[in-house]
Amino acid sequence: MRYPHLFEPIQLNQLKIRNRIVSTAHAEVYAENGIPGERYIRYYEEKARGGVGLAICGGSSPVSRDSPSEWWSSVNLARDETMEGLARLAETMHAHGAKIMIQATHMGRRTAWHGFDWPHLVSPSGVREPVHRGNAKTIEIEEIRRIVQDYAQAARRVKESGLDGIEISAAHQHLIDQFWSPRTNHRRDEYGGSLQNRLRFGIEVLTAVRETVGRDFCVGLRLCGDEFHEDGLDHEALKEIAQAMSETGLIDYLSVIGSGADTHNTLANCMPPMALPPEPFAHLAGGIKSVVKIPVMHAQSIRDAQQAERLLASGTVDLVGMTRAQIADPHMVLKIREDREDQIKQCVGANYCIDRQYNGLDVLCVQNAATSRERSMPHIIQKSSGPRRKVVVVGAGPAGLEAARVARERGHEVVLFEKQAQVGGQVNLAAKAPKREQMAGIIRWFDLETTRLGVDRRLNCEADAAMILDQRPDIVVLATGGIAHVDQIADWGADQGLSVSSWDILSGRVAPQGNVLVYDGVSTHAGASVADYIASRGHLVEIVTPDVKVADDTGGTTFPIFYRRLYAQGVIQTPNCWLDRVYREHTPDGNKLVAVLRNEYTEVQEERVVDQVVIENGIRPNEALYWQLKERSLNRGQTDTEALFAARPQPVLSQPLGQGGFALFRIGDAVSMHNIHAAIYDALRLCKDF
Repeated sequence: MRYPHLFEPIQLNQLKIRNRIVSTAHAEVYAENGIPGERYIRYYEEKARGGVGLAICGGSSPVSRDSPSEWWSSVNLARDETMEGLARLAETMHAHGAKIMIQATHMGRRTAWHGFDWPHLVSPSGVREPVHRGNAKTIEIEEIRRIVQDYAQAARRVKESGLDGIEISAAHQHLIDQFWSPRTNHRRDEYGGSLQNRLRFGIEVLTAVRETVGRDFCVGLRLCGDEFHEDGLDHEALKEIAQAMSETGLIDYLSVIGSGADTHNTLANCMPPMALPPEPFAHLAGGIKSVVKIPVMHAQSIRDAQQAERLLASGTVDLVGMTRAQIADPHMVLKIREDREDQIKQCVGANYCIDRQYNGLDVLCVQNAATSRERSMPHIIQKSSGPRRKVVVVGAGPAGLEAARVARERGHEVVLFEKQAQVGGQVNLAAKAPKREQMAGIIRWFDLETTRLGVDRRLNCEADAAMILDQRPDIVVLATGGIAHVDQIADWGADQGLSVSSWDILSGRVAPQGNVLVYDGVSTHAGASVADYIASRGHLVEIVTPDVKVADDTGGTTFPIFYRRLYAQGVIQTPNCWLDRVYREHTPDGNKLVAVLRNEYTEVQEERVVDQVVIENGIRPNEALYWQLKERSLNRGQTDTEALFAARPQPVLSQPLGQGGFALFRIGDAVSMHNIHAAIYDALRLCKDF
């Protein structure tokens, strides 16, 4: 076996796990009123079916009502009604040979108070938490005792539901580590001051949990390896804490992560995006393992089998969390075991999953539209039992590639036209930006899969209506994407050469020139990326947006990475301003461009004299081909939205196709500007029924 350490079983207390790969606790945002329902169970079942050894569900599942979970739709361990759903989850996971645990916590100040029960949040010393704007009272002794018992009752519910263990969270600066850290604990009673006092609350929690579940039930503890705050806990302090906690005999393993999470900047470390190196905090887990005698788990940006095997073989850790890797491909473990690694849809660290969660939305994968939609969307495409069709797909961006892949997996003859010399569409531009290169991994998988499946790929071939009709298609899918929307306002002067698009810059068609103003009208990744691209080549850059902040729509773990780079390179950030017009002015220094900005709130105009204006204003659909084909199609190019949204086959597919005419659909940005995930989802939910 190529990976002997990865597939070696391990024993945690009485719990035997079939391999060393774990799906660690994360906030899925799938629970229904705090209960794991069908969607929740199917999501974890797919990982069990895909070979995971242990899944720890319910990231940040609360044990108390004053630690509200509704904000991230987590499993609520504060009530008995949750137990039936947990029991069904346990039974389902065990049927596939996987083990299932759940993470329990009290968030303390790390949440929001305004809504649901409107609780008064508690923390050791009432210090505000910046990320969630958590204003909290100073916890009283009676509340400490009540919450300790809440942990015990949560543990009882977990055990009685048939789960295999419980993990207590003292990471991400929840209540237990709020007591540990001098950054948040300024108390002068028996719960503050000395390390022994600061550990008291956590030990009381673990003692109550262990007394409730008994000696044979698996209990783990998740903790941070370094808070990365000068006034917080550094690695040496946390090694001392880990050693002390392990020597209590109350826990069976430690799960170690890197970085605190109470500021926007440190939060970006916790789920390392593609801008950070692989496994950036494995050394912290190794440091803690060196001082404890119980197994150590680690999960942060471990994305492939070689990484995982190396960490296990070197003795750095005993278990590897590959959580986002299994969000991208829940069958990853099975593919590794079966020597099909080139078929793994590898996580690229785009962090679409966690960024959605920090917007209060359900966790989705940027490149796998079936994840968490297992009730309606297949991870494995089955062959069609109907007639073999001729499917023509135009455009090989993510929408077109997924359409071609799925149609081919269904058993149809597929011709894919792409006018460029390579597949990928706009993702190829996104991958040109600094620290965004791994976006190309999304396309790499589609490239390999469409080739492996035998899709007839015609690159460097711009299809027109005649070429498509010559194929005598049964189905035509237009995934022609969009074109840069730089002509929304005529006064931007794009047609006069007064401004250029971000596409022009990232593609290399136009070189950055002198002092550059980047106007970002949509505040997604593209605007900040092109500003970073230009600044990294030594140019002075100002990025202007009408939104409240630059990169406002990129997500909580992504905008801090952009900000690190933009500030470091001296990029000027100007929010709350519109670009009204661009004109050319003759100056003593030569021809210059003048960009006229208008403040959103005062209507006051300002002028910027620059050498170049770059526009990032999203896209408008590339729809000329659609209008040429629409009237010739059986369905006049219409997608039945009721059928689409209900995951049912399109009605036109039941008609005679081919000699009787063809069905026409368009997907992705060819309809309107969405994102990569939406493009792939458009293709999957349409083509799975071809």
